[in-house]
Amino acid sequence: MSVKPQKMAVLDQIRQESLAVSLSQLLQKLPFPCSERTLRRWLADLVKDGLVDKFGNKRSTKYRAKILISPETPCFSASSTKIIELIRRPIYKRNPVSYQREWLEDYQPNVSYYMPRHIQLALYQAGKRSRDNEPAGTYAHQIMNRLLIDLSYNSSRLEGNTYSLLETEKLILEGKAANDKLDVEKIMILNHKEAIRYLVDTAPKLTITEQTIYTLHYLLSEGLISSRDSGKIRDYGVRIGGSTYIPFEDSARLQKILNIILSKGAVISNPYEQSLFLLIHLSYLQAFADVNKRTARLSANIPLIKNNLVPLSFNDVSRDDYNSAMIAVYELQNTQPILDLYVFSYLKICKLYDATVKSVGIDEIRVRYRSQRRALIHDIIIKNLVGNEMVHYVRTASKALVTPNEQDSFIEDVLEDLQELNPNRITGLGITVEELNAWLNKKS
Repeated sequence: MSVKPQKMAVLDQIRQESLAVSLSQLLQKLPFPCSERTLRRWLADLVKDGLVDKFGNKRSTKYRAKILISPETPCFSASSTKIIELIRRPIYKRNPVSYQREWLEDYQPNVSYYMPRHIQLALYQAGKRSRDNEPAGTYAHQIMNRLLIDLSYNSSRLEGNTYSLLETEKLILEGKAANDKLDVEKIMILNHKEAIRYLVDTAPKLTITEQTIYTLHYLLSEGLISSRDSGKIRDYGVRIGGSTYIPFEDSARLQKILNIILSKGAVISNPYEQSLFLLIHLSYLQAFADVNKRTARLSANIPLIKNNLVPLSFNDVSRDDYNSAMIAVYELQNTQPILDLYVFSYLKICKLYDATVKSVGIDEIRVRYRSQRRALIHDIIIKNLVGNEMVHYVRTASKALVTPNEQDSFIEDVLEDLQELNPNRITGLGITVEELNAWLNKKS
């Protein structure tokens, strides 16, 4: 091994570390013999080149790989652009291809990687939102409305749905459909809403199994395809528009390969690698009559939701770019373009979520428990509860309405609303001005 590959091997080892690492630790982990003097020189070069950060001094010195990707990184890298150019040639210039089972079989969980480890680390640093001991799905519950809107909108948009983001929000939160849209577009978005709720509500016990994938497909496809095809493996051939790829047609073979995908995917330890693996291989197999890519996109969110990471919605990704990246998988088994889109979109959405919270000052608990808070206030007014009796009622009721770690914030919101209550603020509470005035008189 020449000097340059050895130095790059040092960089690769540092990138695999989740924490800063010392020189002595590196010497023990390198897969080849190396003197302390040589390693110190290589590390100095890597620091000078801007690839590694150095912390501390003398014996306390440690090293950590720099994160070289950001939300401003171009959508496609130079290498991906060349691949995209190949698969955007006229279809008659591209050779017909069938499913390559060897590609799946060659993948060894936690040994093979579609996502380099330094990118896994970068996404984790950008996407971690909850403490390690919080239950699976905690963060998704906190951003439920935002998640429902973003993921439903973007996943539907990538399928050609013409609902705008605002129209999607009104449909999901208020049930108001756009008058000038097709019914099938409304159904597609509402199906996403149900499928996302299923993922979040079952997060603590959610596993990557046939039942999970079939349930997702059923929820996403209901009313859009024949009921006999919803939530089950297809038993006839399908074709991919704009691609020379010809998926398998035999249902027994599809079933067997799906089992392999799920068994491999279930044991991948890194949530981002697991997410990308499911996205790629569920899309590639095309196990269902339709709605395969939608099922793959939501399946890719399983490990993110379970690990309380920012979810993936492919915002700011054009439909043409997404389809081209998937065709690169179908025809070339090349994962670089879809990896680029994954990273590009994920860092964007992480930054957007942070900016929204900081600029708007979103009270997630207030937003998420709006209906419960209003119902509780309604009961207090109707029951004419005031003083200590009112406070006791709020504290007791909150135990059945919200999780223990959110009760204090919820109670604070309820008492604050009760303090500020006036005839101009009773819309949606289901009470009359007379009922409010009776409560206010007793309160005073």
